[in-house]
Parts: sequence; structure tokens; C-alpha cells
Amino acid sequence: MISSPGQVPSAADMGARLAIVELLNCHSRALDRLDASLMKAVYWPSATVDYGGFKGEAHVFADLVMGALAGQYQLTQHRVTNTVFEFFNDQHAATESLVFAKHLLLDGASEMVFSGRYLDRFECDGVDWKFKFRRVVMDWSRRRDVVDERAAGSFASLTKGLNNRQDSSWNHFATRLEAIVE
Repeated sequence: MISSPGQVPSAADMGARLAIVELLNCHSRALDRLDASLMKAVYWPSATVDYGGFKGEAHVFADLVMGALAGQYQLTQHRVTNTVFEFFNDQHAATESLVFAKHLLLDGASEMVFSGRYLDRFECDGVDWKFKFRRVVMDWSRRRDVVDERAAGSFASLTKGLNNRQDSSWNHFATRLEAIVE
């Protein structure tokens, strides 16, 4: 696998990288749509996490974090970028990714913005890649006042995002053919 920046990856390397990027993206979607099932699907059953206040089994964390997010925030957006890969062999990889997460508080009057990094380890069983371990590293966080413009002017007629199964993305993915024709 690749160990030198700029080296052209093989087809197998690219497949592994794409699988891992999809896991990173699905993990963010799971947090933002409060989908514990999706979060569990990206982790091996034996996987562990270190989220500071919770250190333990990833599948247990998946159930706990959904309630914690729903109890504090109307909406969240987790953005993962600048992922650096290190492949140890065909079955083990590590990544460092930047995370920029915005959390709109329940009152809609302020947001908590988190800037940090994910240090992840992945394993492949020969077919599927999944998370084996995640550590969250906080670089900084800040709270800001928000002027909520969702109901103002031209924004008023836009579809509004939700952090649950009523969000339009659930129907969008469930009705694939109809979504194309919309």
C-alpha cells in the first residue's frame, strides 16, 4: 500500500481509500441524522471509541450519543476533510482527518462550533472495511450567537433540515427512482 505522499495508488489502494472515505462520510451522516443503526454499521462489533467523556465500545456509544445530541441540539453538521492515510497492510489502515462540526442549540439562538481531528483505525476482513477505533482530538471550540434566518425572505420556501427520519434525505434515498425524476 501507499506510504509515500504523491505516489500513484494502485486500483486496490484506491478501492480501500474510497471505502474508508465512505465510512467517514456515513459516520458523519449517522451523527447528523441521529441514526444509531448506520453508526453501528460502520464499526466492527469489537470496535472502541475515545470521545473524551465516553471511552468504550463503539456500538454502546452509538446508542448513547444519539440521545445526547437530540437532547442538546436542533441540528448538527459534521464535515470531515483533509484525510491522510497510512496503510500498514491490506487489512489495516490509519487516518487522520480534520473535523469541523456545527451544533445548533435547541433554542436556535446559538451554535457550538467544534474544530478538531479524528484519529481512526480501520480493519478489512478481506471484503469490507470498517472502523476498529476512533479518537477525537479537540483543537478548539467556540460558541456563537445565531440570527436564525430559516423563515426569512427567500429562505422561507426552502426545505428545512431535520435531525431525524422526517428529514427529506430519508425519503430521497428510500425512493431512488422517484428521486431521479423529481
